[in-house]
Amino acid sequence: MYPSRKLFWLACFCLTLDPVAAQSAQPDSENQPATFPSFANSSSVQLVDLTHPFDRSTVYWPTEDGFQLIRGPAGITPKGYYYAANRFKSAEHGGTHIDAPIHFFETGQTVDEIPLHRLVGATAVIDVTKSCEENRDYQVRVANLRRWETQHGRQLIDVIVLLRTGHGRHWHDRERYLGTNKTGPEAVTDLHFPGLDPLAAKWLVEQRSIKAIGIDTPSIDYGQSSRFQSHVTLFSHDVPAFENVAHLEKLPELGATVIALPMKIGGGSGAPLRLMAILPPPR
Repeated sequence: MYPSRKLFWLACFCLTLDPVAAQSAQPDSENQPATFPSFANSSSVQLVDLTHPFDRSTVYWPTEDGFQLIRGPAGITPKGYYYAANRFKSAEHGGTHIDAPIHFFETGQTVDEIPLHRLVGATAVIDVTKSCEENRDYQVRVANLRRWETQHGRQLIDVIVLLRTGHGRHWHDRERYLGTNKTGPEAVTDLHFPGLDPLAAKWLVEQRSIKAIGIDTPSIDYGQSSRFQSHVTLFSHDVPAFENVAHLEKLPELGATVIALPMKIGGGSGAPLRLMAILPPPR
């Protein structure tokens, strides 16, 4: 096995630790990795891809152009080997992506400035699918977050919070997913999908201490928001957000570990994100 591959699996195995033990391992500085205890048996490792593919059907905000893959040369070269190389064009905010704090806060961190320890961690999955089925404009409340804490016997501290609204099942139906099939500025008033209540965002940054937050909808603020208060509140505390997260139904409410790897765009307000989860070993 190549050294780089060994290092990758070593990192994965380390992160299959009990979340309570893993969260206590903090980096000594920005340039030094956290130290983890010994890792679990490799046969128990299960990975879940939480990223939608990027292609011409990828959902973007109605005011943005979609993803474009520009085909380049592909075929057998005169020297006899196959060669293919394409280009792509994309807005920062579309598909499964990260919102950097600077997206809604002037002095917030850019994508390349987000510390790595915020992008890896134990995960708390808040399941509000039933409420969202009854109300497509549902906003996740403090009560939902407190209920999770009561059920699992721990506070939302030093975790990556993922909001499972169930809305991700509409990903392949753009009109149902966004609430409209229109494009351009006039479409924004027709958006309908769940999000995070600004009061809950305030509670998370003032009463708890989370690493990051994600949701299986186009935005951390619900579709009818016009002031994006949850964005502003989270980003003023340098808490990044993951949007259009895929397959949250495959994660347990507690016990998984998330690794979020955005394209490291210098000065970027957001970036495409490859998001994955490591499930806890079976007991």
